[in-house]
Amino acid sequence: MKPILYLLTALLAMTSYSSSSAKSLVVYFSATGTTARAAQRIARETGADLYRIEPERAYTAADLDWRNARSRSSVEMNDPNARPAIRRELTVDLSPYDTVYLGYPIWWDLAPRIVNTFVESHPELKGKTVIPFATSGSSSIANSVAELKRSYPSLDWQSGRLMNGR
Repeated sequence: MKPILYLLTALLAMTSYSSSSAKSLVVYFSATGTTARAAQRIARETGADLYRIEPERAYTAADLDWRNARSRSSVEMNDPNARPAIRRELTVDLSPYDTVYLGYPIWWDLAPRIVNTFVESHPELKGKTVIPFATSGSSSIANSVAELKRSYPSLDWQSGRLMNGR
């Protein structure tokens, strides 16, 4: 069995399905394509629908330069109240879904602030099982999940998984 299937089996085991008609959605933000590939694998293996969180203004390579304190990503991540805008014309109805896989790259040991924008603009996440997954060059997923749980305690968060190289 492929490593991705082991991971997905573990992810699916965390979900509690009340019936075989339960539906899943993979929601993800990806600035460079790495998290997008992980999200596509999860959607393909689980039969889930796929939704991409798209920023109103796309991130450029300069925006993502973590070594530059004035880069867009650095400024956003240093401001806990930053909420980058999501393209308004791209909406998703969460009502048909029981489980939402939420994916993102790890920035500064956290989920990018646009993930907060998504969560805060979708109060209907309450009552759904939310399974985070992330990609990272060097960080674990632990702190980002802990911060999401602390920020949004009313959501049914499950354990997260790092999807590097899977």
